[in-house]
Amino acid sequence: MRPEALKVLRTGTVIPAFPLTLTEDGSFDERRQRALIRYYLDAGVGGLAVAVHTTQFAIRNPKIGLFRPILRIAKEETDRFEARTGKTILRVAGCCGPTAQAVSEAEFAKSEGYDAVLLSAGGLADWSIDQLISRTAEVGEIMPVVGFYLQPSVGGRVLPFEYWQKLCELKSVVAIKAAPFNRYQTLDVVRAVAMSSRPDEVTLYTGNDDNIVLDLLTKYRFTKEDGTVVEKGFDGGLLGHWSMWTKTVVDMFGMLRAAAASEEIPTSLLTLGIEITDCNAAFFDAANQFAGCIPGVHEVLRRQGLMTCTRCLNPDEVLSPGQADEITRVYRMYPHLNDDKFVREHLESWLAD
Repeated sequence: MRPEALKVLRTGTVIPAFPLTLTEDGSFDERRQRALIRYYLDAGVGGLAVAVHTTQFAIRNPKIGLFRPILRIAKEETDRFEARTGKTILRVAGCCGPTAQAVSEAEFAKSEGYDAVLLSAGGLADWSIDQLISRTAEVGEIMPVVGFYLQPSVGGRVLPFEYWQKLCELKSVVAIKAAPFNRYQTLDVVRAVAMSSRPDEVTLYTGNDDNIVLDLLTKYRFTKEDGTVVEKGFDGGLLGHWSMWTKTVVDMFGMLRAAAASEEIPTSLLTLGIEITDCNAAFFDAANQFAGCIPGVHEVLRRQGLMTCTRCLNPDEVLSPGQADEITRVYRMYPHLNDDKFVREHLESWLAD
């Protein structure tokens, strides 16, 4: 990993898990994809997560063939941004599938100049813990790994404390994204990192879109058998929720980091957390077990003009009944959370060649 990118990772930053832009007929909309990446970069993010769940795992289907193009486009746009601003953008590529597939994807990501891979265990429900750890170790021989606790409702599986214990001891694991949407399972991850031999070498990123603010404000405290007290917390976020209203997210992140470092946390921030969770329930379609989570992301971006439609690679993946009304409700209820003005001011320039 580039030293500057490792510093960004360790410090903690905003990393949107960005979506795929398509036209109504399902073809790839490269112009809008580049505009979307420019939006995130100008909004002030510190990294991008590409080819992850929000981007749709089906990009790997040989008939679709968008895994490599999407990584290349994101790399081109971040290269231009870095050259123009001097700011380092952490580039994270999603990798998944059995060991051979994950290794192949990691090799391509490395060849394209990515800094780390977000390794999903989705679709491997019948694999043992040791098989998963061995797979991570093989991928880690190629490039640094961000472990991933993906919630079961969108293809993940419940992973025990023992798994996270073993994962943390792999020197190639530089971070973990915890996204089980479950307090007990999140606690397993944090405790495993804190009690490992590498607590300062594994950075925690929240992926709990239902509990973003509280994750970023909370310090976990554990006492080892020898009486040593260890504290650990989330330093950043890698979130599908952060692919929307991203300028506001960046501003909010700075405020939360300052509050977490202080002795007192304003109760207004806890209220903010509930407002954001309410928005996420609408965007991610919590009422229908997240069936419309990706179309929901698309709908918000469509309303802002960053996308032209909500089309997914699977044409049957659409907004759930009533979901659009829920998005309208949270738009009206929490106007301070959107960044529509920022988008309006810059959209034309982002769409320019």
